[in-house]
Amino acid sequence: MLNTFQQLTHPALPTPTHDEAARQEFTKSFKNFIQQKLLPGLTPVYRNRVAPAFERTHGRPPADRRDIRAGMVRDLYFQHYAAANRIAQELLWESTNLTVDRQLPDLNATAAELSAKTTAILDIPEGFTPPRYVTAVDIHCMPGGYTSEVAPGDISVGALYDRGVYLYAMGYMGPLNDDMGRSVCNYLKRRMPDFKPKRILDMGCTVGHATLPYKELFPDAEVWGIDVGAPVVRYAHARAAGLGLEVNFAQMNAEETRFPDGHFDLVVSHILLHETSAKAMPRIFQECHRLLAPGGYMIHADLPPFDLMDPFTQFILDNETWYNNEPFWGAMREMNQYDLAERAGFDRAEVRFDTAPMAVMEFAAQAAAGYSEEAASSVAEREFAAGEYAPGGGWEVLIAHKSDTAAVKDAA
Repeated sequence: MLNTFQQLTHPALPTPTHDEAARQEFTKSFKNFIQQKLLPGLTPVYRNRVAPAFERTHGRPPADRRDIRAGMVRDLYFQHYAAANRIAQELLWESTNLTVDRQLPDLNATAAELSAKTTAILDIPEGFTPPRYVTAVDIHCMPGGYTSEVAPGDISVGALYDRGVYLYAMGYMGPLNDDMGRSVCNYLKRRMPDFKPKRILDMGCTVGHATLPYKELFPDAEVWGIDVGAPVVRYAHARAAGLGLEVNFAQMNAEETRFPDGHFDLVVSHILLHETSAKAMPRIFQECHRLLAPGGYMIHADLPPFDLMDPFTQFILDNETWYNNEPFWGAMREMNQYDLAERAGFDRAEVRFDTAPMAVMEFAAQAAAGYSEEAASSVAEREFAAGEYAPGGGWEVLIAHKSDTAAVKDAA
């Protein structure tokens, strides 16, 4: 059985002391308590207390997530839940930072040694300016965000992210935090078995968690991960080398990369879009279309758009916007991604949403009943439950195909 309760070590990962590990495990357990014990209580609070009070005041029931929030923020139970959730998030990073800070000179040196031993490219240009929507706020409250550097060759925020994401996900991203990439790879293997991309790009890769499964699935492919943060791509490059994979990484903005037209057969991202902006997201779709060769695919994995959820579920997920430094979280889920893809040049008939079952859930299903299409489908078709780490056991994927005739249109 897959052990999701201990992160798999690798040469670039910080090593906590006994006491540091105990603190970090506490934060993971605290988050699990909030998810399993406090979060379910919000539903009866809303139905039995908040919704009736709202209707008495306004003469109508709450119409959308904004109405629901207007009522819930006044309720003591919700205040308790929201405060606990924010405190858990801050404790998570604080407990992990202790380990990173204590080992930072050694971590930087180890990363440099690992990178020097691989033939994979690490491209960090001089004078690169990350976009303001990344630098203006510490996204998901991670100190320093993705771009802060405190020393030459720094990888501190990359190391912090690697350990912190594992704790944040409570193990549900798997021992290597790679569930999103592995889930999409499983989807490709099952639904598109004849698709064999020669070049693959992962946009917004941070430390390469989701990038490496593509190299495992397509070992002969040229795989790139890009991100706007230099420390995270440095760490990603070293991490991949430490795990024995030759994957290229570069500091680039997904809105405007340095790759030539039609360079990739597959362009992917994993929970990238909600960390951009309303101006950046259309540009990213346009860049994906430019970068794809005819017959290639764009796949963005994230949580579902709001129009696929009831208003209360929308309200629960939108807490990330309000309390976890994710300012574009809610707005992104209201954007029409079909329209964005069409305006970027994709044929609307070649754009669809689908569900990629979580790899850790599929693995559990295999262990319980043996792998089968029925077992995988039962995971993918579970009803979405607000507050689960992923949408009912699966990731929502936007898939767009660049038709073979697109080359003619592009040339025109």
